[in-house]
Amino acid sequence: MTARSKPRPAPAKERGASKRALVAWAFYDWANNGFATVILTFIFSAYFTRRIAPDEVTGSALWGNMVSVAGLLIALGGPVCGAAADQDGRRKPWLIAFMLLCVVATTLLWFVRPSQDFLWPALLLVGLGMVGAEYSYIFYNAMLPELAPPDRVGRWSGWGWGLGYAGGLLCLLAALWIMEGGGSAPPDGGVGSLVRIRAGFVLAGAWYLLFSLPLILLVPDTRGLGKPLARAVRDGVGRLVEMIREVRRYRQIALFLLARMIYIDALATIFALGGVYAAGAFEMSERSVLLFGVVLNVAAGLGAGVFAGLDDRIGPRATILISLGGLVTGALVILLVHGTLFFWAAGTFMGLFVGPVQAASRSYMARIAPETLRNQMFGLYAFSGKATAFMGPFLVGWLSYLSGSQRIGMGVIPVLLAAGGLLMLKVPAAKN
Repeated sequence: MTARSKPRPAPAKERGASKRALVAWAFYDWANNGFATVILTFIFSAYFTRRIAPDEVTGSALWGNMVSVAGLLIALGGPVCGAAADQDGRRKPWLIAFMLLCVVATTLLWFVRPSQDFLWPALLLVGLGMVGAEYSYIFYNAMLPELAPPDRVGRWSGWGWGLGYAGGLLCLLAALWIMEGGGSAPPDGGVGSLVRIRAGFVLAGAWYLLFSLPLILLVPDTRGLGKPLARAVRDGVGRLVEMIREVRRYRQIALFLLARMIYIDALATIFALGGVYAAGAFEMSERSVLLFGVVLNVAAGLGAGVFAGLDDRIGPRATILISLGGLVTGALVILLVHGTLFFWAAGTFMGLFVGPVQAASRSYMARIAPETLRNQMFGLYAFSGKATAFMGPFLVGWLSYLSGSQRIGMGVIPVLLAAGGLLMLKVPAAKN
């Protein structure tokens, strides 16, 4: 049976996707973001550079290289996994397998002690966790258009993103509470073993597993086609190659993914270097930078929730363009002002549009992806989010170095956001 003759899954209304199933689906965003906030952004990244690496400069370089390698694996392997899943017919087994990869890798970080002897195991485990989390997200995203009615895809995408920011923030606060002495600490593993910090890594793994259970137990899966895994992979790769050769048939999708690649690169640069810019240009302390990150998460979550209904009313393309306009405005203000108060105000304003542009992007792909190729298309969606993620930080770094000014270097961000917006103007609106 070919991909074109594969039986199509019934629409969400015919499948009878319940509100309980949709809430369970949305909570996977809540589960997944604990790994992102505790491990990738705030706690383990600092633990690695300060406690495991020989020095912070070397640690930052090794961490950046690890993220780049993991991003390359995600970009190249995501479309293949998605195409294979389309041939297999099911999504949940793939999602569960990659979710467990991230959970196991994250939990094993408990054994990574503050010593250079654990440098390579730490990088390997975090890299595997990144791959697992991002691969599982491919199949999670592909479930949305089959669960939500067409006129509510934008709402549920936005509500999921909002829950994700809330879950990530609460997981981070729980880990910080453990670090500061709250609760009962596990038995000490020796002087200098930093058990309270390492307990936060176990918390992130347990958080991911626990809040993934509603999706695993309550969300219906598509029917399997009975293909062996090897054949599904082989057929999926063949279908992916065929699609690339016939790219003109998918011009709308290709143009959207190109636009997204550019503006998501700008967002990745904000996440990677925003704290560095705050510390350098505004002389903010580490505690202030952490607090600012918490405020941004709150603003992004609120923005995703508030804009969720707008997506369904005016369409995801218009929502993306409005969000990019807000982000460009906020970025320009931050580059021009010098007072810390203005930085906080403009940064919070930008945060309100970070969630909506991501949620509406998912909604747009959910609406335009062909039913029989949804996993593959969301694999390409993952590719567009990782393929050039290095470019923004690279350009900022070199421009800052050549000009001697962080502000000039960070000027790359509004340029990338505007370029992505201009391309989105050429992308057709999605039909409900």
